[in-house]
Amino acid sequence: MSNATETLPPCPRCSSVYTYEMGALLVCPECGHEWSPAPAEPTAGTGGDGVIKDAVGNVLTDGDTVTVTRTLKVKGSPSGIKAGTKVRNIRLVEGVDGHDIDCRIEGFGPVQLKSSVVKKA
Repeated sequence: MSNATETLPPCPRCSSVYTYEMGALLVCPECGHEWSPAPAEPTAGTGGDGVIKDAVGNVLTDGDTVTVTRTLKVKGSPSGIKAGTKVRNIRLVEGVDGHDIDCRIEGFGPVQLKSSVVKKA
């Protein structure tokens, strides 16, 4: 067994450890599942170890209070979310399209934010 296969992630479908690379994809020989390794790589707002950081590099945790750093347009809202808005009791999630903070903004309602547009208060 080569060292290259030991560093490849197991199959997300059947958990087989015998995955191999085929071009840009990873392939499982046991169930035939093919996937891109890109989701396993760090995304915007995360460090290499999966830690979510704010716009200036502070580590965020569940329950933190953050401040929005720039005015955000929100679909269906005439005013959006203004820069300087404080958001209390955030929850870190694996959201869609880089939105990794789930929160409730007083007077606005529940929203998901990107960690790149907030600063820890």
